[in-house]
Amino acid sequence: MIRNWYDPAGPGERIRRCFSILNLGVMIITLVVVASEFRFDWVETLAGNYLLSTNENRPEIGTIWETGHQTVNARQSLNRMIVEKETARKTVRGADSFVTLAKGLSAGEWVNLDKNQFKNLYLSLSRADRLALMEPARLVWLMNGITTDRIFCEGRIGGMNIYFIDSGNRVIQQVDLETEKIGNAPEEMLTPAGLDELPGFSGPIYSAGLFFDAVFKLPEDMVPDLIKNAETLLSQTGTIDRVGIWNTSEDGFIRLGFEFSHLGEKQVVQILAREWAVWQLSLILKGEDR
Repeated sequence: MIRNWYDPAGPGERIRRCFSILNLGVMIITLVVVASEFRFDWVETLAGNYLLSTNENRPEIGTIWETGHQTVNARQSLNRMIVEKETARKTVRGADSFVTLAKGLSAGEWVNLDKNQFKNLYLSLSRADRLALMEPARLVWLMNGITTDRIFCEGRIGGMNIYFIDSGNRVIQQVDLETEKIGNAPEEMLTPAGLDELPGFSGPIYSAGLFFDAVFKLPEDMVPDLIKNAETLLSQTGTIDRVGIWNTSEDGFIRLGFEFSHLGEKQVVQILAREWAVWQLSLILKGEDR
C-alpha cells in the first residue's frame, strides 16, 4: 500500500516519530541541562559574570529617572537661592540700622553691603556705639583708602559678622556685631543725686579743678576721647563740684560722673569715656605721668 506524505499518520507512526533518535537525544540533553542547572546554578553564574563584565558599559538602573529628579531639585534649589538673594538685597536696602540688618539675616546667610550703605548705618549709631564698633581712624582708612574692595555681612545668632575684603579676596578686617550691645548703653545719664550716693563711683573722686587741670595736660587729640560729648555738660545748669571715675569698664569705656550743684541740689551727669584715655588721665591725677 502506497502512502503519501500528506496522508494522516496512524498510531504506530506517531509512536515511532516521538521516540525517534533525534527526539530522544533532544529530550536527554534538555533533562541534563535542567538537572545541572538545579544542581550547579551555572545559568545564574554565567549571567552574573556577563553582567559584571559589561557593568561599566551599561547605564545605571534608574539613571534617566535620577537625572530628571536631580534636574528638578537643582532648579528648585536655584529658584530658592534667587529668592533668598533677592530677599537679602531688600533687607539691605530697607535696613535703617545695623540691628535691623542683623535681624533680617538668618544664621549663615551672606549679603554684600555697599560702602555708602555701611557709612549711613555707621553714622546712625550713637557716639558710644560707633567707638565700640571700630576705631574711627581705622574705619576712615578702610572706607576711604585703597585696601577695601567690598564688604560682606554674615548673619549669626545674636548679631552678625562684618568682613572687609581686599581685591585679593582676603579678609583685612573683621567686626563682630552683637545686637544686644547696640543702643542699650546710653551715652549719658542724669541722676538726681551726689557722687557719694552712687555705688559705682566708690573709686576715686576728684575736685573739678584738679580733674580739669589734668585733662588739659593731655594731648589735644586725646581730649575728645575723654570728653567727647561736651554738649551734654554745657546744657546743664549749675557748677561742677567734683568728678568721679566709675570703678569698672564697659566694652572699652569707663563712665565719668560730673557732680553739678544748683540751688542746694545735686545731680550727676554720667558720660562714657574711652578706657585708655581714662588711664592716661589717672596717671596724671596720681602724679605718675612721665
